[in-house]
Amino acid sequence: MATAINVQSACTEIEWKTRQRLAACYRIFAHFGWDELIYNHITLKVPDEDNAFLINPYGLHFSEVTASTLVKIDIDGNTLDGSKYPVNKAGFVQHSLFHREKPEIHAIAHTHTTATMAVCSYDGGLLPINFYAAMLTRRLAYHDFQGITVRADEGPDFLKSLGSKRIMMLKNHGPVVMAKTIEQCFQDHWALQRACEIQIQTLSMGDPVLISDEVVDRHMAHLHEAQIDPTAVGAPEFDAMVRLIDQKDTSWRE
Repeated sequence: MATAINVQSACTEIEWKTRQRLAACYRIFAHFGWDELIYNHITLKVPDEDNAFLINPYGLHFSEVTASTLVKIDIDGNTLDGSKYPVNKAGFVQHSLFHREKPEIHAIAHTHTTATMAVCSYDGGLLPINFYAAMLTRRLAYHDFQGITVRADEGPDFLKSLGSKRIMMLKNHGPVVMAKTIEQCFQDHWALQRACEIQIQTLSMGDPVLISDEVVDRHMAHLHEAQIDPTAVGAPEFDAMVRLIDQKDTSWRE
């Protein structure tokens, strides 16, 4: 607790709230089983600071992350908060690129879930064969596998593959989900995960029923009508999950 108090005292109010929001996201991902030992990353830009963002401490499981253990680094990977924890280079190289080159992106999640990795390794990628896939297929970019993401010289290829999209399927690897808010990032990852899970189950039974382009267009055009607040995409869902994880453990707030 003393560490949490020390970190909080050194933060602005908005940074501490941002730390708590990101820590909650890590616990939510752990709740769903979207973790991978001590690997993978979710990053979030620190409001009102140029080129500063929060990332998980390398060595902790998602279920161990708290507001005070998150590491604050600049766009060049320098630690800004005196954290004792290291940062995974594979996470920093990839995430810092997108934060630097796409300043409208504030939240980024990269995972290795079985379902999303399987679809990333499938020649056809995500197919328009279920409700969630119809929300996403037009929003996806694809990037050919070039090995572990620790090389800065892959950056131009990443950006070329991404284009104007904000969800990128790294072939033979896993997804990178980008959004303006941590809530939308969570919501998009959840929908992608469900779409991939359902695709795997569907293909195991034989030939899928493809959704036509016309219906995909109609589906996407009316999705906002099912949202509580179209200006706060993912917020009600995220808040519901925060209440759920709080029933189990509130240590992420510290």
